[in-house]
Amino acid sequence: MKLHPLEFEKPIVELQEKLSELKQQSRATDINIDAEVRRMEAKIDETKRQIYQNLTAWERVQIARHPARPYALDYLQLSFSNFVEIHGDRLFADDRAMPGGFATIEEHRCVVIGHQKGRELKENIKRNFGCANPEGYRKALRLMRIAEKFSLPFVSLIDTPGAYPGVGSEERHISEAIAVNLREMMVLETPTVAVVIGEGGSGGALGIGVADRVLMLENSYYSVISPEGCAAILWKHRKHAPEAAAALKLTARDLLDLGVIDEVVPEPLGGAHQDHAAAIQNLASVVARNLRELAQLPKEELLARRYEKFRRVGEFAGDQR
Repeated sequence: MKLHPLEFEKPIVELQEKLSELKQQSRATDINIDAEVRRMEAKIDETKRQIYQNLTAWERVQIARHPARPYALDYLQLSFSNFVEIHGDRLFADDRAMPGGFATIEEHRCVVIGHQKGRELKENIKRNFGCANPEGYRKALRLMRIAEKFSLPFVSLIDTPGAYPGVGSEERHISEAIAVNLREMMVLETPTVAVVIGEGGSGGALGIGVADRVLMLENSYYSVISPEGCAAILWKHRKHAPEAAAALKLTARDLLDLGVIDEVVPEPLGGAHQDHAAAIQNLASVVARNLRELAQLPKEELLARRYEKFRRVGEFAGDQR
């Protein structure tokens, strides 16, 4: 699909357009300008490094939401193999915003589930814009129990602005469905890995996010509220979303420093939307490595470490003076 540049990406796009014009001019006039082309390419690379190594929290939120970014099914098709989808929660319906099933990643047979958005309007309506209903979280719980029954690791791919807040969702008890998942994931007797691949919004993300290893892609975010929602509450206007994003400490590096996540998965220069293949390969190798490490732990130690990990979240040592 066509890449629509974000505001801070426009200097790079302008340089790339100049480079394209330069190459066309060279072909049309049969003049050798290889040296000038190399200088322009070096300038583009340097500009990319300067921009992407100094992104603000708000700019990373924009990248996390980019419609060209790889979604859960992209990872399932290219990072995983032998994917067999399981449908329905056996209570109400099948939630297409949260596909999942059996899959293999490197040498590991596993159960995987993830939030799925759409790139076109028709697909977004089908996937409910990545916002799962209660049946999505109950399907996730069903898959967790299957994973536990067959001693398979459980992997979740998180990419949602939040759980669906509609009337039907509330009538079918969305908060209860998420709460049950939080409880059950804490005591699930099999290794679990959760990866924030884009947006990690509120309880919708946390409903499949309690895991032995919580990973985040470099340009994803994980937050109790969206920057726009925070700005509307604190500043009474969404225009303050950039300040809210900085205050929320929602980036992967911030959350790693705070001990909320365990590892940052690097993305190719320019973000995952610029190079799907590299981003998908990075994720596959990191998830497989974490599954290998967790597979070495006895069940009792796995559960004890998971408990201690989440007990530490939010600990704060104040000034001792």
